[in-house]
Amino acid sequence: MVTLTRAEERIMKILWEIGEGFIKDIIERFPDPKPPYNSVSTIVRVLVQKDIVGFTAYGNTHKYHPLITRDEYSKNQLSRLLTDYYNNSLREVVNFFSENKNLDEKELDEVMKMLKQLKSKK
Repeated sequence: MVTLTRAEERIMKILWEIGEGFIKDIIERFPDPKPPYNSVSTIVRVLVQKDIVGFTAYGNTHKYHPLITRDEYSKNQLSRLLTDYYNNSLREVVNFFSENKNLDEKELDEVMKMLKQLKSKK
């Protein structure tokens, strides 16, 4: 699976939210100032070429829909991040968060509970 640019991800987030829509429907979901129609249309066409977005043609207009789920994309990106930056090591990820993020005690307890559940499944 390909990695999306920030602009592509913004459009995909909108498509995942609305399920399907025309370019005007996508633009409506952007905050002001809205991006130009041609810019959004170009990015959507790139997503079609990447086989991330499909469409149904209605004459000269197209209704677009995602071909992958948000969950599929996020799992793929998280796996890529884990492999590329953390040597596929959960220990290194946990170490990063423990040293670089201000985790409160409640969050740490939740993580510990999740890890215990994961361990019991193995």
